[in-house]
Amino acid sequence: MKKYFMFLFLIFFIVLVGCSKKEVSSDITVVEFWHSMGGPLGDALSKMVNEFNDTHPNIEINEVSMGRYQALSQKLMAAIVSNTQPDMAQAYESWIAKFIKGNAIVPIEKFIKSKNGLSEKDIFDFFPVFLKSSTFEDTIWAFPFNKSVRVMYYNKDMFYQNELDINKPPKTWDEFITVCQKLTQDKDGDGKTDQWGTTFATNVWQFENLLLQAGGEIMNEDNTKPMFNSKYGVEALDYLYDLLNKYKVAYLSTGYDGQNDFLASKVAMVEGSSVSMVYLQKGGISFNLGLAPLPYDHTKHNLISGTNIVIFKNEKDKDNKKKQQACWEFIKWFTSPEQTAQWSYMTFYMPVRKSALKNKNIQEKFTQYGGLEDVFHQLDYAKVEPQIELWFEIRKLLEERVLEKVFRNQLTAKEALDDVANQMRKSLKK
Repeated sequence: MKKYFMFLFLIFFIVLVGCSKKEVSSDITVVEFWHSMGGPLGDALSKMVNEFNDTHPNIEINEVSMGRYQALSQKLMAAIVSNTQPDMAQAYESWIAKFIKGNAIVPIEKFIKSKNGLSEKDIFDFFPVFLKSSTFEDTIWAFPFNKSVRVMYYNKDMFYQNELDINKPPKTWDEFITVCQKLTQDKDGDGKTDQWGTTFATNVWQFENLLLQAGGEIMNEDNTKPMFNSKYGVEALDYLYDLLNKYKVAYLSTGYDGQNDFLASKVAMVEGSSVSMVYLQKGGISFNLGLAPLPYDHTKHNLISGTNIVIFKNEKDKDNKKKQQACWEFIKWFTSPEQTAQWSYMTFYMPVRKSALKNKNIQEKFTQYGGLEDVFHQLDYAKVEPQIELWFEIRKLLEERVLEKVFRNQLTAKEALDDVANQMRKSLKK
């Protein structure tokens, strides 16, 4: 008899739990969303997806992490060929250009202009640079998702110990060199540097920012001609080369070594993404941390990074139209002022709307982290990478055949930049 009652209790418990979850029925539209968010960023995304699912009883977002962006790119391309693509996914601009060419996605503008779309006031509220990154040939094909800017992180304790104003980080390239020289030290007198002004890895995003700050452009306006090998590109590379070899205030790091050395107080200043803050906090910050916009040269122009979100076509899926509408419902919700502020609050990604800067959580962040508000306002001077499919390949060449070779004294800046620019011209002709 006891076993019988235990069995009944177990059945009752299973039914109760089953009823507490959203039942997947014909009335619920299930949407598959592929992304590359992992670690604390993945946790933040899952939290928001769960909130959306809980507040939208007729839609279920099934998020699937593909690990790294490279894996996401490869799996998306393969899925499109086999007609097994997800309903929506993260995508860089160069991928989006390829999706458009292959007629694989639906323009977001279609949904923006629909009855359940966005008003002109809503559109005006988005930072222009994010709409620019989603627009191809005057049509909005995607929508901003996880966007970041570069930040200069610095150790305020080191500044104080060396009689530098902790609230006045270097604003220009020249000031940055001067501060680096003061903070690069042989502390134990053994003839070897054990405290560095800065460190950096071979990072195309860093080079692109320096190129813009020097007064240059990556490509011409219609993306038909490379311009990164101009005198401004040479100036940008020479600046990094001089930090390493002329002033000897920096060393070349790999992976997260530079970030870890910064946390260990072996490095005074380090560049990173705004999202690097999440990982710095996770690593344990044992000093007073400062944040600042990038030091600039002739201009304050800078480049945003990160992906947009796209909605895929699937002619063989009879529910595709219904799923597209569900995707748009999620995108509209995720980019609303309240939700984009929450996403930024949890991850240090940029909010995609201007009004989100007034959100109490964002204002709390600005109060908590001095300099963060100035970092966010780099969006006022921001630009986007070339929106062509070839750029994905050229970025890789810039890292392998330009940055690596210049930093290791194998080629001059001009030789290396001309080499990749010539390769790009040939590819563009094809």
